[in-house]
Amino acid sequence: MKLPIIDLQNKKVGTKELPAQFNEPYRPDLIKRAVLSLQSVERQKYGASPEAGIRTSSEISRRRRKYRGAYGLGVSRVTRKILTRRGTRFFWVGALSPNTRGGRRAHPPKAKKIWEQKINQKENSKAIRSALAATLEKNIVQERGHKVPEQYPFIASSELENINKTKDVEKILTTLNFQEELVRSSIKKVRAGKGKLRGRKYQRKKGILIVVGGECPLLNSARNIPGVEIVGINQLNAKLLAPGSLPGRITIYTEKAIDRLGKEKLYC
Repeated sequence: MKLPIIDLQNKKVGTKELPAQFNEPYRPDLIKRAVLSLQSVERQKYGASPEAGIRTSSEISRRRRKYRGAYGLGVSRVTRKILTRRGTRFFWVGALSPNTRGGRRAHPPKAKKIWEQKINQKENSKAIRSALAATLEKNIVQERGHKVPEQYPFIASSELENINKTKDVEKILTTLNFQEELVRSSIKKVRAGKGKLRGRKYQRKKGILIVVGGECPLLNSARNIPGVEIVGINQLNAKLLAPGSLPGRITIYTEKAIDRLGKEKLYC
């Protein structure tokens, strides 16, 4: 499969054959597994304290000659603690048992639970290749909600990696007819639900992903554009290519990124 190479003035300057990684069949089920695996690693463990509700010296005895026992008093076999006593008469309150006020929870969440969902290395590589191929399918990208220009997909000239100012990057993306996508990803809305109380009040839609060959000025100049993410070709994963496990993110590859992908045979 060949793609046109577009320069910074939105003119075609050549074509390039894509490496074999882009020939992978479309596997949305495998991509979803890879994304969920990454999300599960980021999930923070939570749970109750192991001593919650049991920090008390409560007991109950049914033995006949136990001094503090409840033998013959007609009370249920619930663990109790003594609040007051008068001679051999005791005033108990229920404690420790899950069915009593102030007792422990029956089955609390446990912090030692392992949330990680593992995936085989070959399956993960296959999922990344499938997600790479999905980024070049125009209909899949449009179904995801992106505003796709007419000439998409294409390969950006390597000159793009040398841009060191954010306003210049925005101008070039507008020249490449991504202005509607930039507007779409710049809209900020208030999140629904309790996330507003947990430091996640606002959210934006995922926008353009720019894939570069390695260290370059563009890594710093493009990172402040709302919705736009930039990453090296050797740092790709299924979550970047298919946010929310939905394949078909609108993606711009540079010449150097494509060359390095084929030369080093990444994700094979």
